[in-house]
Formats: sequence, structure tokens, C-alpha cells
Amino acid sequence: MKSFKDRINNVTRGGWIRAGIWSAIYIAFVIWVAWGDWKSLGWLALLPLIIDAFTTKYIDYNWWKKYKDTNKVLYTICSWVDAIVFALVAVYFINLYIFQNYQIPSSSLEKTLCVGDFLYVSKMAYGARVPQTPLSMPLVQHTMPEWLGGGKSYFDKPHWNYKRLKGWTSPKKGDIVVFNFPAGDTVCAGVPQGMENDLYSLRFYYGEEAIRAHHEFFGDIVVRPVDRRENYVKRCVGEPGDSLQIIDNVIFIKTAGQDEWTREPEREGLQLNYYVHTDGHVFGAKYMEKLGISVADRHVVQSMPNTYAFPLTQAMKAELEKNSHVLSIDLEQADERIAVYPLGHNEWTRDNYGPVYIPKKGDKLLITEENYWVYKRIADAYEFKPITMGEEYEFEMDYYWMMGDNRHNSADSRFWGFVPEDHIVGRPVFIWLSIDKDKHKIRWNRIGDTKKKW
Repeated sequence: MKSFKDRINNVTRGGWIRAGIWSAIYIAFVIWVAWGDWKSLGWLALLPLIIDAFTTKYIDYNWWKKYKDTNKVLYTICSWVDAIVFALVAVYFINLYIFQNYQIPSSSLEKTLCVGDFLYVSKMAYGARVPQTPLSMPLVQHTMPEWLGGGKSYFDKPHWNYKRLKGWTSPKKGDIVVFNFPAGDTVCAGVPQGMENDLYSLRFYYGEEAIRAHHEFFGDIVVRPVDRRENYVKRCVGEPGDSLQIIDNVIFIKTAGQDEWTREPEREGLQLNYYVHTDGHVFGAKYMEKLGISVADRHVVQSMPNTYAFPLTQAMKAELEKNSHVLSIDLEQADERIAVYPLGHNEWTRDNYGPVYIPKKGDKLLITEENYWVYKRIADAYEFKPITMGEEYEFEMDYYWMMGDNRHNSADSRFWGFVPEDHIVGRPVFIWLSIDKDKHKIRWNRIGDTKKKW
């Protein structure tokens, strides 16, 4: 065996440089992870292994390479395993702490972000979360692909408490934010894809007894950790400490310390649903494409003759009003039979909602008959503390209010409530790919669009 002195003498200049670079990266990473919890600095004990890998090489990670000529099968297998393990570990840490790719699956943010947009989502902007379920398959949210047998993609243990690393900002009004679906804490796994499967909604619409009695439809009741719930993307319209209300589809905000309500500026991409009444004219596909109405949004209203139902921005509405075949355009009114948060405990609607206060960490709020159900879910599902009417409740986290720009086609905070800070995943930075599902073509004009345009 080589002596330590011989090993040191055999280290090349390049080896020392690589050891220095990787050591510096590792030290910076550990300090970042340990910020505010210095016990985690114990991970620096692994630093000698990094230095050894590039210098003295007491641990021979490349032992299998010596079999290149004598045992080609072993060499081939080990080379593949080495490449796959390195790729999985690299992807795992990058996906957890630096960035994540996210595809827009629904039209809730049209025309701001479109179905088929692929986003680069920064985990570092708001501070990456330390994983609560660290043993999991990279690039899979909660369920393994069918070709890998399905089932859970993570182990329940070990389970780490919520901790967010230091970022350079927090979600602000106007930010588009990726977050874990708050009501996805408990789901019915058998509910078909495309339907709401969260237990919070299903209990309200079907009742506990029906869910238990019809296992063949609802399936098993599954409890998911925060970081294994579905990813959603919406716009933050209310920050911790704000009060929010919606009047005739217009958002009004009252920030902490202010007495007056401020109207939220209307964004260029904001859409509402309208009934478009015509003289019997049939709109062609090219006309609707030019107008910006996707195939999925081209609805003919069977119960109303010569009437279409479209989601429209104000610019699209103005363009339609110029069409000589259009007799009138009426705003779609909210269906009062569709309940909003807190389900079954108010007379609010999608278009007229609140006012509601958005809690801030450390707030102490008197729980009254009027607000009990608004904050009960926070206490039960996110903070796991009792809440009592007539007593003060102290909030342990910041909360946010998220909504889609496609206001009448968005499942958002109006239907499932507040987004806790521990559910925040990251901030989209730019679009790196965009595929038009109607034309099956790349939208080259959208690639490179940044958050400044949103």
C-alpha cells in the first residue's frame, strides 16, 4: 500500500485544482443548508472524502476500470451503473435545491401562460425547501409511472420537518408562483384523472358515508406529505397581512396599516367568460385561431340558440364587438350552486368573495362565529393545533392567496383557501419550450419569455 507521502507526491496540479473547486462548492452548499440551524454544519465531516476523491484516493471509486480488458461484462455493467447513479444524484440535488422544470397543464393562466409552456422554476428565489421525504425517485412527484409498476414514488420515512433555506425574496403580489396543492393533503386515489380528488371537496359534495361505501369509485384514502402533493401554478394576489375581497370580478386589497381598499390593476392577459350572441353566423376555425381562442375553449351553448361561450380578454372582447355578426356579448354570471371556500359556510361566489384576512406568521386573531370556518382548515390541516371560538389563535406560518388570470376557469384559493408558506415550491423565471397542442407545433415566439412579461 502506498504511504501518505507517496500519495501526496503523486497528486497532479489538476487534481488539487478540482479538489479545491469541489470543496468550495460543497462548503458553500453546507453553509447554505445550515443557515440558522448550525447543527447541520456536521455535514462538513464528509469534506475529507471529497478531497480524497481528487487527491490521495484512499477510496478507489474507479476500481472497476481495471477490468476493462480482462472482464468486459463487469466493466460494461459498472460503467452503466456509474453513469446512471451519477445522473440520478445530480438530477436529485439540482431538482431539490436549484431549479425544476414545470409544464403548464391547464388553462388557468391563459393568456399569460399557455397550456404547453415549459417553465424553468427557480427553487433558490424563495429559498429551496429541505425535502420532507428525502428518499424518493427523482423527477416523479408522488406516483411511479405505470411502466415501472405504479405505486408510491417515495418512502414515508425518514420524514424531516419543514425548513426553507435562505432565498433572496418571498412571494409578492403579482408573482406567478408554483406551489403544492394545499387541499391535496388527503386524496381519494381512485377518482379518475381530471376530476377533483381531494378529500376536502369530496366530503362536501358526496359525504363521508358515500366515500366509504363506494370504494370501487373513490379508491383508497391516501395522505400525502406536503412535498408530494400536486404542483399548481397561479398568480399571488394577496400577501400575508393583506385583506382581500372580490366585487364583480374585481380584486380589492387592503394592506396592513391601511384603511382604504385598493383596486388591483387589470392585467393584459386577464380573461373572463362571456356569452357571444350572433345572428346565426358560424365562426370559422381560422377566425377563432386569429382571435386567440383555443380549440378547447370553443363552446357552442346548446340551450341558447346562436350563442357561443368564450373566455375573453378585454382586447379579444373589443375585437369581437367589431364583428357585424355579433349581436351582443354578456358576462357569464357565477353559478351560486358551486360552493367556494370555506365550503358550505358562506354565501360568497366566484365573482363576489370576502372580505377575508390573509394570516401572517405570529398574528393573533380572535376566532369568532364569522371567521371560525375560514381559519379552521389552517389549524386542522396545516398547523395541527386546536382552534376554539371565542379565543385567540396564533398563526405559525405566512399564508398567501393565489388565483388564475383565466378567472372563470381557474381552481384557485376561492375554492380551496390559503396557500401556506411550506407549500411554496418556487418562482417561474422563463419559458424554455412551448408546444401548441392544437397545431402540434413549437411556439417559437414564446421561447425565452421571462417573468417580466407576466
